[in-house]
Parts: sequence; structure tokens; C-alpha cells
Amino acid sequence: MGGCCSGICRALALLALLFTLWERGCLGLNPSSGDLEKSPHSDPHPWEVLNRHKRSWVWNQFFVLEEYTGNEPLYVGKLHSDVDKGDGKVKYVLSGEGATSIFTIDENTGDIHATKRLDREAQAYYTLQAQAVDRLTNLPVEPKSEFVVKVQDINDNEPKFLDGPYLAGVPEMSPLGTMVVQVAATDADDPTYGNSARVVYSIIHGQPYFSVEPKTGIIRTALPNMDRETRDQYVLVIQAKDMVGQMGGLSGTTSVTVTLTDVNDNPPRFTHKSYQYTVLESLPVQSVVARIKAADADIGSNAEMDYRIMDGDGPGMFNITTDEETQDGVISLLKPLDFETKSSFSLRIEATNRNIDSNFLSMGPFSDITSVKVTVEDVNEPPVFSSPLGKMVVSEDASVGTSIGRVSAHDPDTTNSAIRYSIDRNTDLERFFNVDALSGVISTAKPLDREANSVHNLTIFAIESQDPTQIGKGSALITVLDINDNAPVFAIDYETLLCENAIPGQVIQTISAVDKDEPLSGHRFYFALAAPVAGNLNFTLRDNKDNTASILTKRGGFRRQEQPVYRLPVLIMDSGSPALSSTNTLSVRVCDCDSDGVALSCGAVAYTATGLSTGALLAILGCIITLLVMVLLIVTMRRRRKEPLILEEERDIRENIVRYDDEGGGEEDTEAFDMVTLRNLNVIRDPNVRRDVTPDTPTFFHYPSGARPSYKSLPDNVVFREFIWERLKDADVDPSAPPYDSLQTYAFEGSGSVAESLSSLESLSTDSDQNYDYLSNWGPRFKKLADLYVITLNNT
Repeated sequence: MGGCCSGICRALALLALLFTLWERGCLGLNPSSGDLEKSPHSDPHPWEVLNRHKRSWVWNQFFVLEEYTGNEPLYVGKLHSDVDKGDGKVKYVLSGEGATSIFTIDENTGDIHATKRLDREAQAYYTLQAQAVDRLTNLPVEPKSEFVVKVQDINDNEPKFLDGPYLAGVPEMSPLGTMVVQVAATDADDPTYGNSARVVYSIIHGQPYFSVEPKTGIIRTALPNMDRETRDQYVLVIQAKDMVGQMGGLSGTTSVTVTLTDVNDNPPRFTHKSYQYTVLESLPVQSVVARIKAADADIGSNAEMDYRIMDGDGPGMFNITTDEETQDGVISLLKPLDFETKSSFSLRIEATNRNIDSNFLSMGPFSDITSVKVTVEDVNEPPVFSSPLGKMVVSEDASVGTSIGRVSAHDPDTTNSAIRYSIDRNTDLERFFNVDALSGVISTAKPLDREANSVHNLTIFAIESQDPTQIGKGSALITVLDINDNAPVFAIDYETLLCENAIPGQVIQTISAVDKDEPLSGHRFYFALAAPVAGNLNFTLRDNKDNTASILTKRGGFRRQEQPVYRLPVLIMDSGSPALSSTNTLSVRVCDCDSDGVALSCGAVAYTATGLSTGALLAILGCIITLLVMVLLIVTMRRRRKEPLILEEERDIRENIVRYDDEGGGEEDTEAFDMVTLRNLNVIRDPNVRRDVTPDTPTFFHYPSGARPSYKSLPDNVVFREFIWERLKDADVDPSAPPYDSLQTYAFEGSGSVAESLSSLESLSTDSDQNYDYLSNWGPRFKKLADLYVITLNNT
């Protein structure tokens, strides 16, 4: 029902608005004639620039309702021209925003329709142009005119909190009505039409603690003296409703989180009226003795507090500061504790809020006091040096064993144990010093060099004799005094250039000197030319009396071709006692210079060939490169054809290791090693024959003529002796044999072998009449082997 009434009201308002516009001549309509005047936005034609034409447009509607949901296109209005006689010769054309896509026009009747749903919040109005043209020629019969179609609003948007959800804070204990925050909702509907965009606010959740003003959206406290320590956060739900909150209006909500901020309304309080702590007397200075804390229900800066020691029986022994992170009172030690002197201390400590709010003084006082007792426990303390830092001096030329100074330490305990001294060698790595273990006297152990190390910082240990774990530490700062033991030298390596066009008396170099020594009165150097060149005709030296000297020329006409470099020995002497001197050589290079004295080229003049052009030089260079390439190719080919250092046929089998892991089957095994080859010594020697078998050479063992026995009738010892003798001969006469002995083992084993058994184990069980004395005749190489056989025979 309400919606119906609202629609009727809108229609009446629209008719009234149209009627008013008609009476005032808005939109260019002439009430008397019904013609439309030219809009200022129309496109002028050339013939209309000076003359005002009568317009003939007529339409019935300029508004269209948004969010139309009908099935048919929505009628917007009608266009008509007086030129149109109804004979179909005039055609209406529509252009502009949304033409053809949203708005269509009947080209015969001029009726305009909206074919899509319109949203005023997306676009509130559309500017269109209409024109009547001749249907046949498409030429305009009337000038183009512009009109606006406005979209009429309906309540289709709910209020929205664009900045929500909100976070706000208000101090605790605030009075009633304190402003917390202001919320704002935005309605996209037309604020100038109806109540669609008129919003009112209300609180849905958060009462009775807070309230909201309906029109402004300001949230205020509804209860006084809310305590943060009881509850520190509240979540409110605020609603915004359009149509001035009437029935049928749309609404939106947001949340507001309100946090009660802290104020200093709680004083600090100690949980105990007295505290007691125990510390060792060996506690280092600046160490923490104890921590105490006064409780404060406030937070942040309102809980910050300062501690102070009001009084006590140990003035200056302790200090108390505030730990800014925990707000603890940190009691620290300012002076060393000594159980033998004082065994306990009593302190009175006060804690006070740092930031006191004058609005809450009635809740004070904002401070509290407690008592602290500190008890000292006795410990076995290490020795203490009478002076923690002993300063000593020693001359650089002090002889080894010179006493420099003395350190002293004592046992602070009642036992008064004896002390032994030593040096921490980590502070004296090169062992320049020693310390007497009983007296503490420090002396030199090596010669000193001030230029290498002018100050020695030693750490001295003092150790209790009764308890070596108790070690005290002291320092000895030893300064080495300087003596004149270094001669002066050139300050830098000078590079002196002399122009060929130099004139006599010209300064070509200014030199200075440095000295590693540091005399108390400062350096004073004297310069002169060394005696051998003092009277030379080329250069002279002038001492400038300011630790510098100048080198000057005595003549002109220097030429590089004659002498490119001059060596000038310079004598430098210091003012020490005794005075030291050194001779330093200054190299002077003769250079070709320009007119300004800038060196262009120095040193010897290179020989340059004359009479050859650049092309000739390139040709010679090309020939040289070609010859080099040919030589390299020949050398490479010869290297590839070079015979190996050890010929294949001369290789000795002794370079190889041949391993036989299987056992032969004797003479019946036809695939095994042939013993006939081993026994046959009558093989013609051939360098290509393997060296690990018996060669076919005439035997050195002499037999009667025609009475040489077959290999089967020779004794085993003769066969192997003959074979080994041959190998020995080869090794002695072969100049290419490697200089090392070779051990070759022939251990042929098998049933029915013609060589019979060669096992050394079996020989122990047989009656062998073998004699190995001949091994002693083979020379020194086989002496060890002969000794072994002799020892073996004696043992058996």
C-alpha cells in the first residue's frame, strides 16, 4: 500500500515539474506554438549562424524510472516535426549516449523506448541528439537538437559504512557522555528526491555502556567511570537505516571496537615489606645483586616508575636503576665486597610512579617503600695485586737479564698464602721477558727492538701456593726507550729524469730521508755526495738544512746516446749519538724532453732501421713467420717418428709380474708349461725370444766331446745353475739393463714332472747332497742370497 502511494506521489510530482518547465519555456518549448527552440548544445548549420530558426520538435516525456522490470520496452517519449506531413517522407534519427544500445526510436512515428533496465546510481542522465531527415536523400530537413533523459530514482540501495569496521579508544574513568567516535553511512540513492538517502543511526549491541546520536552517528559513553582493569574492550554494532528509519527502509550495519585506554589511577605497591638476598663477596663490581618490583595495575607509561635508595648502612656500595622493559628495580654493586670487613647491608628503597595524573591524586599516594637486607658470604679469593697496572721502562739496548721492575700481590684471605708469579705467554709470545716466581722481578730474556715493538703489555699471574686454582691477574706495561741504531735512508724510491736540454745549475731532484728511530729532539739529517763522486763533473748536491737536499747539474749537453743512466751515491747522516749514516744510490735517467721540460722518451736510444718501407718490413716479417711454421711442422713430424727409448725387443720381462694361480697336472698335462723348454739350453739366442724362458744358446757347462747327456739325465741343480748363470752374464754385459736386481721364481710342481719336485718344504725331508757354495762366487750382488742358503743348510 505504501509503495502504491509512493508511486502516485512520484507521478504527481513529475507532472507538476513538467508543467512548470512548460510554462517557463524551459527545454526550448514554445507554449503558443508547440515548437522547440534550438538548444545551446545543438550543432549549428552554416545558414543558422546569423538567423534564428523556428524549431518544430515536440516530445511528451523526459524521465524514465530506474530498475524497470516490465516485459515490454519502456516508453520514454515522442519526437515530431512540423515538416512531417504523415506521408512517410520524413525519417527520425537518434544519436548520443545510449542511442541504439539503450534507447531506440521509431523512424516513422518518432516514439522513443528504453530497451534495458537503467540504474540511476550507474548513470543519472543521458544526453541524446534527434534529427529529422529526408527518407530518400538522407538530407536533414530540420537542424539537430539535443535533449536529456533523466533516470528517476527509487530506493534500491541500502546505507553502507565505507570506513567500517571502526576501531576507537576512550580513556577509562571518563565522565558520562564522552565522545568516542563518529560513524558515517553513505546511501547511493538520490538525496534530492524523497527519503531514500536520509539515514538515521541506532545501536543494536553495546548498551548500556555506549549510545549513538541518530542523526550525526556520534558514539558516546553511557556509563561513567568505566575501569580498564575490570574490562578493557567493548564491541558495538551500529545500524544505519534510510527512509528516516520508517517501515520498509533499507539498513546496513557495522562494528565498532572500543578499547578503554589506560590512565594512571593505580599506585605502585610492593608485595612484601622486606626482602632478603645473599651474595658472594667475590661478586664483580657492576654485577646485579637483586631485582625487586612494585606491582602496578596500570600499563604503558602509567606503570613506569623510578626506584631510589632512601638510606642504608652501606653508602656508596649499591645503586638501583629501573629496567625499562620490566619496570624492575635492579640493585647493582658499585664497590667490591669484603666479607672480612662487613658481612651484611640494610637498605630502604622507594618506588614512585614516573607519570602522575593530577586528576587521580585522590587515589594516591603513588609511591611505596620496602626494606632490603643483603648478606655477604665468604669465599676463597684469588691474590690481589697492589697495583693493577705496573708501568715500567727499559732501554732498547738493555742486555739479557736486565731487571726492569717488580710486581707485588697478596692473599686477601685470613690464610695469607704465599704467592708465585708467572707471565701469561699469550701476551709475550716471543718470550722477551721473564718474571721471578718468588720475588715478582721482571727482567729481559731476549734483546729488544723498539722499532719492531715499542710497548709490551704483559699479563702477570699471581697464584696461591696452597690453592693453585686461585689466580690473580695484573698487568705490566713495559715501554722500550729508543737508541740510535738505524741509519737514515731515502724517503721513497726516487725516479729522477734529466732532460737533454738541461742547463748547468738546474735542480733535477729534491730528496728527503726517513729514520726508524725517534729521537726526543726530532730528526736532523745531513746530505752529501759519497767520496768517490764528490768531484764529478756532472752533478752536485746542495743540503737545504731542512732535512732535504737538492740535486743540481754541473753542466749541460747530456745525451742519451752517450750515457742513458747515471748512478749517483748519496751519503745521509743523522744527528744521533753515535751518528749513523748510509749511502743510497740515486738513478738519473737522461730523457728527450719538449720545450716545456716534459719527458718524451728516456733511456738508451733504440736502433731503428732506415731505408725500408713499411711494406718491405711486413714482407720480411711474413717470411720469418712462414719459416717458423715450417720448422715447427718438421720438428713435430720427427718427434712422431722417433723410436721409443726402450725397444720392444729389448724389454726385460723383469718389468712384469706374472702370476700363476692354478697348479699344473705334471707331464700328463699337455696344456701346461713345457719343462723341455726349460731344460733345453741349446737354443740359438734371438733378441725377439722371451726372456722368461731358457734361451737356445750353447751351454757354458763343458762336457766331454760327444758325451753330452740328454736333458733328462742332467741333475736338477746343474740345469738351474746353468740357467741362472746365463741370466747373470746377460745382466752384467747389457749396458741398457736397469740398475736393479731381479728376482724370478720358477716353482713348477706336478705329478710325474720330469723336473721332479722343486718345493723347498719337501727338500727338508729328503737327503739332498746339494752344495750352494758356488753362489759365493757370483759377486757381491748375490752375497745376501749365499748367506741365506748357508744359514738354511746349517739350520737343517
